[in-house]
Amino acid sequence: MLQLSLSLDSSLLVRDVKGDYRPANADEVLQAARRVLARQMRGCEALTSPQVVRDFLRVKLGTLEHEVFAVIHLDAQNRVIDYVEMFRGTVSQTSVYPREVVKEALAMNSAALLLVHNHPSGVAEPSRADEMLTQTLKSALALVDVRVLDHLIVAGSAILSFAERGLL
Repeated sequence: MLQLSLSLDSSLLVRDVKGDYRPANADEVLQAARRVLARQMRGCEALTSPQVVRDFLRVKLGTLEHEVFAVIHLDAQNRVIDYVEMFRGTVSQTSVYPREVVKEALAMNSAALLLVHNHPSGVAEPSRADEMLTQTLKSALALVDVRVLDHLIVAGSAILSFAERGLL
């Protein structure tokens, strides 16, 4: 029988390959949180539950030291189909290819998208390049009847919404 000391009562535990339990480290706790949030997002009504999306994005992108551009694919009822990290960049920029975003949206049979990227600098303000990219993607996706509902920038715990700012 496994006995735990009182000091571990409030710790999260993981089972190792031998079947023994040990306290989880910070990375294991974050991985578990990402899995829980991803399960909550799949099939949820993303537009009627923006807090779930924001919480997921904070955990997924808020602590990265490099830029990532991702897409949240939505079906015709705005339920989440999938979250896909499409492009990875450097500490201050990433290259995004509209053709690849359109191809992915068609492959996923998406009706709408949420565009997402992070700013490792911790400043959520969109650059002029962010605004131009958003308009380019919105136009390209409109040609294949895929709506862009928002573009979210994650900067640590702060999240900026293009739709809320009137930039979409």
